[in-house]
Amino acid sequence: MIKNGLVRGIGSFIQSDLGRKMVFLGGPRQVGKTTLARSLLQQSEKGGRYFNWDLDEDRQAVLNKRWSKMDHLLVFDELHKFHRWKSWAKGVFDVYGNQHQILVTGSARLDVYRKGGDSLVGRYHYWRLHPFTLDEVPSEINPEIAFERLMSLGGFPEPFLAGDEREARRWRRARLDQVIREDIRDLETVRNIQGLSVFLDMLRSRVGGMVVLSNLAEDLQIAPQTAKAWLEVIERMYLVFRVAPYASTIPRAIRKPPKVYFFDNGDVIGGPGKKFENLIATLLLKRLHFIEDFEGYRCELRYIRDKEGREVDFAVFVDGSLEELIEVKYKEETVSRSLIYYTERLKPKRAYQLVAGLDKPYDRGNIRILSPLQYVEEREARSQSLGSRS
Repeated sequence: MIKNGLVRGIGSFIQSDLGRKMVFLGGPRQVGKTTLARSLLQQSEKGGRYFNWDLDEDRQAVLNKRWSKMDHLLVFDELHKFHRWKSWAKGVFDVYGNQHQILVTGSARLDVYRKGGDSLVGRYHYWRLHPFTLDEVPSEINPEIAFERLMSLGGFPEPFLAGDEREARRWRRARLDQVIREDIRDLETVRNIQGLSVFLDMLRSRVGGMVVLSNLAEDLQIAPQTAKAWLEVIERMYLVFRVAPYASTIPRAIRKPPKVYFFDNGDVIGGPGKKFENLIATLLLKRLHFIEDFEGYRCELRYIRDKEGREVDFAVFVDGSLEELIEVKYKEETVSRSLIYYTERLKPKRAYQLVAGLDKPYDRGNIRILSPLQYVEEREARSQSLGSRS
């Protein structure tokens, strides 16, 4: 079992990148970005300074570029809330880049908010911080207990480490309220915040199923274009992520709609099957984001479904190559016929059926059936021998 995981372990990679360029650190609110940034400040031999855009005193210091030449590492937290943050960061790096290392953090997708206007290309590396997942379990927590916490409480540090369901519900309610009523208000042009909240609640019960936005729009009595815009907003806020269908080489494959999963497994409404599928989706997405951020490959997480109803939950692509097909079953150990069908036709490098609580892994042809913890252990062992992409 991986004890340190990729995410909290990205500190060393960020330190290395800071020696060459700015680093943008994105991820959901309360996922641990500030904690990571402050730990990097503490580890900096030459010291530095932390600025939080949400604090009046820090905001004025940022606007007036008020810091010491001795502050080697400058951390600007939530800087994307400054409407001119892109041009400001570009100017600071161009003028002061030889004197200071610059780390910018944000609770929205900085790779989206950087687009448009003046260019930041060539001046930064982008990293994404995720909640705890099965490949990142603190050493003091038993892996089986960690699995149960991830299923019921989600992987955000505060509720996950506390292990208290009542406190987790209170924390989640406050976090969602802050994201919807503060962050979205500051960064977006959404007027119907109440409608957006209802839209988000409707998605919580649709995890694992195809999301037809026109149907949701009809239920909410809004325009389909509004539903599309709302989904894009909550994606930018790191509340949800989409998994699109794969159709390029599959006859009679469906081409839309997507599935929608939540970064916080505790947000999912439904039985353990839905929560388990969402948990695996977050695990896979986190690994692919690390591969993109560190190795520079282009990665995709897709699902497969054709018009005959044959479906596989996840298809993992790295640089256009089909690395894995993964079917997720909470209890069923019988190998999925759809997984067998697509494994034979698409010939992925690896094919898995993940079953929660499975005691011993076994193989059926080219398909390996194992528990999610066994999957993580085998993946880590393969990575150590073949490199981090594996």
